[in-house]
Amino acid sequence: MLIIYNISIKLYYLLAIIASNFSAKAKAWVNGRRTQKVTPLPKSIWFHFASLGEFEQGRPVLEQAKLKYPDHKIVITFFSPSGYEIRKNTVFADTVYYLPLDSAKNARQFIEAIKPSIVVFTKYEYWYHYFNELHKRQIPLYVISAIFRPNQIFFKWYGGLHRKILSKVTRFFVQDEASKDLLKTIGVNNVLISGDTRFDRVFTNAKSPKALPLIETFIEDQKVFIAGSTWPPDEDLIIPLIERHPDWKFIFAPHEIGEDKILRLTNAIPQSKIMRFSEFPRMTDISGYQVLVIDNIGMLSSLYQYGNMAYIGGGFGVGIHNTLEAAAFGIPVIFGPNYERFKEARDLISLRGGFSISNAEELKKLTDKLVFDNEFREATGHICSDYVNKSKGATELIMTTLLR
Repeated sequence: MLIIYNISIKLYYLLAIIASNFSAKAKAWVNGRRTQKVTPLPKSIWFHFASLGEFEQGRPVLEQAKLKYPDHKIVITFFSPSGYEIRKNTVFADTVYYLPLDSAKNARQFIEAIKPSIVVFTKYEYWYHYFNELHKRQIPLYVISAIFRPNQIFFKWYGGLHRKILSKVTRFFVQDEASKDLLKTIGVNNVLISGDTRFDRVFTNAKSPKALPLIETFIEDQKVFIAGSTWPPDEDLIIPLIERHPDWKFIFAPHEIGEDKILRLTNAIPQSKIMRFSEFPRMTDISGYQVLVIDNIGMLSSLYQYGNMAYIGGGFGVGIHNTLEAAAFGIPVIFGPNYERFKEARDLISLRGGFSISNAEELKKLTDKLVFDNEFREATGHICSDYVNKSKGATELIMTTLLR
């Protein structure tokens, strides 16, 4: 099985090289690994994140570790360019790298260079050679905010190698009881239910969000519908609501901000109603605009403070994006049908603070209810913020273990 694993890693790399001729993201993924130089360190704490979402999820623990271990360098690795490119200059790390491809040689060289005393992986990604090398060197490896489902390879008859990877972990901090029970079925007992560190992150963000004066200028005193991390199928459902609710402002923050994606959205809405955030500096009068498109990255977590309801994109694709950022601000959240893999979405639906829709008619009816029934809208918003408040605390529990 290890031979097949090694071959699959090499094939993935070859496919990435081929894709780099057509995709800017794949090109960054390949070139970033080819050109980076790893600086030797005397000792460090190593945090790995698959992408930007996992960075934000693990950020509370990262921040606390930086405070509690001032004599250690903080090393961050990313698998994806979407995480690396946005956070490569973060103040929370001394060095930020792309994770070198998972091979025995790369794992040995990288770990020898950064000399980690503690290693923390967040939620996803289990790499055989890195985990095995850490285990051989008796370096503590923690996986935080982990969540497991029965359909994962660890629980299949053919998942022996992947179960072996899990055996190298010092301790799992899982989000729920179901994950702990699943791990127990394959003999993994070094598990603690801590909850999800994302709750700590979004709670902190909601308590002291970054003010956005230009957004305040745009919305004036009107109610606001925020469409966060949207894809075209999401946008196609939302656009008809703009004319239906002319007294509301609409703010779109698409998941992808390539010019073709932005133009597709802006061209679908009357030009007299829509403007782009990048146009603000040359606009003298924005009072007639109803729709704002955010054509940059990094504002969404602060945008939700101005919302009265939020639609979270991705539910008509591989899965919804971050619902908790919006919920923390006490506003109802709406999303598409592909949400089952996300515990917080299931929880919000059961509590009646979140809502899943499958088509334009369902979205129209739900939005009408939230627009015209102020009491209902405010009540559902309170459910969301209460859920976040009651679910925080994972960081403190994790740090208690890391500080032993």
